Amino acid sequence: MYVIAGLGNPGREYRITRHNAGFMVLDKISETVGIKVRGFRYKGRTGKGRYQGEKLFLLKPRTYMNRSGASVGACLSGLKLNADSLIVVHDDMDLPPGRIRVKKSGGAGGHRGLGSLIDYLGTEEFTRIKIGIGRPLQDVDPVDYVLLPFIKEEKEVIKDAIEKGARAALAVVVEGVDAAMNEFNSK
Repeated sequence: MYVIAGLGNPGREYRITRHNAGFMVLDKISETVGIKVRGFRYKGRTGKGRYQGEKLFLLKPRTYMNRSGASVGACLSGLKLNADSLIVVHDDMDLPPGRIRVKKSGGAGGHRGLGSLIDYLGTEEFTRIKIGIGRPLQDVDPVDYVLLPFIKEEKEVIKDAIEKGARAALAVVVEGVDAAMNEFNSK
C-alpha cells in the first residue's frame, strides 16, 4: 500500500494559493483514479482504493502546513506502514513555476511542512513530488508569497505541473521512484 499525502492548508481562503499545490495534485490524482477524498481520519481528508493493482491511501492533512507531520505520522502509524510507503506532494520555491521534481529523500530545505514530517516521522527517507512555485520578488516576504494565489501568467504552467505531478506520483506507485525520476526530472 502507498500513502500519497498532498500538503496544503485547509479552508476556502487557501484553496488556490501556492502553498496548496500539494492539495491540487492530490485532487487531480483523486479524479484520475476515481478515489473520492471524502473520509476523515488521521486528522485529514482521506480516500482509499486501487490503481493498477496497487492499494492507495490518499491524504490531505487538515492540520495546516506547519503541522502536516501530525496527520501523516498518525496515518502511517494507523495503517502500520513505514516511510518507504509514503509519497509526499508539496510546493517548492526553489523550482520555477511549472517545473516538477521527483526526489527519493532529503532535508526540509526550509519548507516547514516537510520539517514537520521529518520531525514526526524521525526520518528524511520518503519520496517527494515537488511542484515549482518560484521565488517571490525581493520586496515580498516568502511567508506571504506562498499564501498568495497564482498570478494569471502562471496559471497555465501550474495547471500543467499539477497534471504532471499527479502522473509522477502514480508512476512512483506503478514503476518505482527511479523510473519516475528518470521520466519527470528531465527538463
